[in-house]
Amino acid sequence: MFYLILIILLVVLVVGPSYWVKHIMEKYSQPDDRYSGTGAQLARTLLDQANLQQVRVETTELGDHYDPLEKVVRLTPDKFNGRSLTAITVAAHEVGHALQDRDGYLPLKMRTRLVQLAAPVEKLGAGILMLVPLVVALVRAPLAGALFLAGGLLTLGTSTLVHLLTLPMEMNASFVRALPLLEQGNYLKQGDAPHARRLLKAAAWTYVSASLMTLINIARWWAIIRR
Repeated sequence: MFYLILIILLVVLVVGPSYWVKHIMEKYSQPDDRYSGTGAQLARTLLDQANLQQVRVETTELGDHYDPLEKVVRLTPDKFNGRSLTAITVAAHEVGHALQDRDGYLPLKMRTRLVQLAAPVEKLGAGILMLVPLVVALVRAPLAGALFLAGGLLTLGTSTLVHLLTLPMEMNASFVRALPLLEQGNYLKQGDAPHARRLLKAAAWTYVSASLMTLINIARWWAIIRR
């Protein structure tokens, strides 16, 4: 019963931030013609001003992000072609990551390495957890099972570590880099700065939701193993 309550609590914690982020993004996506230029055009302008002509701006269906390996700012179609406050602000946020890459920002370097390791390590963790009952049955040693369980949970939680380490990096991209670019360059319309701050905060908190989702997966595995 305790684990069921824990899972329900985690679901609420995940749904809450996710709903808030979605609400903020949608709220400022209208009107779609608030600005004269698109998100892609602003991203290109900001990159060129930072002497980052080698960084491309592309459209994607996989979520807004900056790829430090391929040196590409990728925006979803609504941000790439959109002229809303959401499109402009998210574009500036992703350019903020490109500036971090240019400056050798350590958290970005660490996250890039961790992301490359996370997927295979999590698969290993899931495999270890699936073997726990078999190991306990074969060796009849609870300690061995406990060690396997601990190893599995730790490896499965790698993505949580990635997301939690990412939050400070996202805040830096939003408020140390993107917001000054928008304000100092006078790209925001009068009165839009407070709303842009909300959008930048929402962009960063998407990773908190993702990390909590990983915790739910860990709790689910724990509940399965205890049956």
